[in-house]
Amino acid sequence: MHNHESTGIAGESPTIVLLGNANVGKSVIFGLLTGKYVDVSNYPGTTVEISRGILPFSRNGKMVLIDSPGINSLIPRSEDERITRDILLDKRHEGVIQVVDAKNLKRGLFITLQLAEAGIPFIQVLNVYDEAAERGIDVDRKELEKILGVRVIPTVATERRGIPELKQNIHDFRPPSISIKFNEKIENAIREISLLLPETSISKRSLSTMLLSRDESLITKLKENFRDFDLNKVGKVIEDTQKHFKDPMSYVIQQERHVVVNDIYNQCVKNGGGVKSLFRTKLGNLSMHPLWGIPILLFVLYFMYKFVGEFGAGVAVDFMEETVFGKYINPWVAILIDTILPIPIVHDAFVGDYGIITMGLTYAVSIVLPIVSFFFIFFGILEDSGYLPRLTVMSNKIFKKMGLSGKAVLPMVLGLGCDTMATLTVRILETRKERIIATLLLALGIPCSAQLGVVLGMMGGISERALMVVIITVLIQLIIVGYLASKVIPGKSSDFLMELPPIRIPKLSNIFIKTYYRVKWFLIEAVPLFIIGTFS
Repeated sequence: MHNHESTGIAGESPTIVLLGNANVGKSVIFGLLTGKYVDVSNYPGTTVEISRGILPFSRNGKMVLIDSPGINSLIPRSEDERITRDILLDKRHEGVIQVVDAKNLKRGLFITLQLAEAGIPFIQVLNVYDEAAERGIDVDRKELEKILGVRVIPTVATERRGIPELKQNIHDFRPPSISIKFNEKIENAIREISLLLPETSISKRSLSTMLLSRDESLITKLKENFRDFDLNKVGKVIEDTQKHFKDPMSYVIQQERHVVVNDIYNQCVKNGGGVKSLFRTKLGNLSMHPLWGIPILLFVLYFMYKFVGEFGAGVAVDFMEETVFGKYINPWVAILIDTILPIPIVHDAFVGDYGIITMGLTYAVSIVLPIVSFFFIFFGILEDSGYLPRLTVMSNKIFKKMGLSGKAVLPMVLGLGCDTMATLTVRILETRKERIIATLLLALGIPCSAQLGVVLGMMGGISERALMVVIITVLIQLIIVGYLASKVIPGKSSDFLMELPPIRIPKLSNIFIKTYYRVKWFLIEAVPLFIIGTFS
């Protein structure tokens, strides 16, 4: 099966897939292995598209690493999970690197069992091993390797610990030895369905359990790619088997996996006392509290105003505009142009009152760029600190009124940086109705970084009250439009489930790397528009 359009994967180079739950550090590891930057955030769902990079140290020539979206299961409930499932289904890869959060090992083991059922050779990476140790969670690596039959490598990706070992063993993909035997009725159904299935890059047993779990997207995919696929016969086996169970078979299968996961966990994990940061834990809880979360949010907004609105839009802009451009760049360019091409029309075009340099470049680089840069730094701190997911929890009730879940905070906040990027992330919302409403709100009420830079620059020169008026006006507009849209647009809203990362102290290196690439995007995408504007 080769449906490259659905996954964005093309080419014949051998591939390795980076796979795991959301927010386990896949993107950090991807960057360390490939030397390629992707948007690394402490928030589920920020890998907004399939990223690929070459492994420069691979001994097998041009080996491609694919960073897949975060998942909770290979039986998809969202677009991200469907894409990841299709990546495994569309092409036979050399292997999979499964990244697991060491402190949430059980969650990762559910995917491990599904990879084992699929017959996919893989390496398991136990990331954030240090945070697990802080919580008194001691994972016996050797015992886990013995149980699973694959190589297990502990890492702390943000500190590059364990990455050299991963690079050294990047091709040590082993077929897992762990297996699970389901209820006899389900096993019989698996055998019957397997006889009706075509050969693909994953095992027929895995496909059978997906079909028994009512994976509608898989049925559609098999029908599209295999003319001989007999849906009626498969459907009859599923219906006949379901009659033996009161609960849906997806639930029965998951419960049996749950038993195996608990057994593995109990064999290889020891829970000690651990040393937790009580302050960070309490701060994380308070930031989600319906009462105390509000003053924390107001403090965050106030600090953003001081950092971005006053320092960025005030001190930094004044320095860039008056000193860098006013005293040096603009006068030097004017002298250079008058010396080389002493023609009035050329002088006016470049350094006149509305010139490319004196207006277009000066406005973009000396006024908007400092504000945007400081905003990106601040936004990176919010991402990596773990505050954004907590803001999601706190704002869930408000978003429910607009037909959305708290997850909509992510595209809304990302929209302050780039509306295009934010629109791509609406796919993390589970229903079509939610995605339409979120896209509508982004288009109508969320200013992008360039617009935000202008707003903060203007308001920073007036007062804090002026900024609050703008913020309140935008919020009221969003709430009204969202509420009306939720009444007009048909469909259902999804349930709200959110994996909360711990409150962390952000890594400065990661903040500056992200800021660099986002500023680079601004310079490439936005600055030309300012220059073009000088001709209008």
